[in-house]
Amino acid sequence: MTHRIRVQLGFTLAELAVVLVIVGILLAGALIPLATQLEVKSIADTQRGIEQVKEAIFGFTQSNGRVPCPATPTIATGVTNAGVEQMSGNNCATTYGVVPWVTLGITETDAWGRRYSYWVDNAFGDAIASNTTQGSGQATCSYASLSPAPTQSSFAICSEGGFTIRTRATDHSFTATAQKIPLVIISHGKNGNGAYLPSGTKTTVSGALSDEASNATSTSTTFYSRTATPTASDCDDTTSGKSFCEFDDIVAWITSYSLVTRVISAGKLP
Repeated sequence: MTHRIRVQLGFTLAELAVVLVIVGILLAGALIPLATQLEVKSIADTQRGIEQVKEAIFGFTQSNGRVPCPATPTIATGVTNAGVEQMSGNNCATTYGVVPWVTLGITETDAWGRRYSYWVDNAFGDAIASNTTQGSGQATCSYASLSPAPTQSSFAICSEGGFTIRTRATDHSFTATAQKIPLVIISHGKNGNGAYLPSGTKTTVSGALSDEASNATSTSTTFYSRTATPTASDCDDTTSGKSFCEFDDIVAWITSYSLVTRVISAGKLP
């Protein structure tokens, strides 16, 4: 008696569905860590970029006796004056703009392709000839009262800036982490809230009561640097009990003491 064995080749639809689900789970498990790694890399690259910005500012200050003024943020890359510091007479044309990457000879954007926002206290960015050493964050540091008065620096040992950096606790209360800062540099992170693009356009800022909104305001003198938080609906960074708004800004600054030390080492201050 001959027995015939029938071999069924291929998969049934049910079996195929199970295989696809398993493959999907494996791919998802592989992609999530990859996305996280890419995000960590972008943050690290941006932090290194900010350190390069700071070192370039130090070098400029040692050579010129003042910090560079902001560049106009609305000028597209490649157009005349794009990335060039803007002065009006002996003063910075504006205290807010973007890092003047052309003037400093550095990379234009952060890891997400957006320009670094940049605020400068004018006492540190004005020309030496302006004879202004008193920063906006202090009551007394008059050029006329200094003996000897600085002749190779736009600011003096007693000069202090007017910017404040704050952080927040879990109950939304804030404390100052740095005060009387002469300049602030901000990457607006992956979400880019309030950043300028190489095209010269500004991205939308979401959340009127968010710390990111404060970090994207041209007239702001108070900035927030805190732990990153994900997006949330009906958020409010200022009120205890509410959800924190999305935050991924990378905030950096240079103290007046650091600038003074560099200028003294360059022989531009006694």
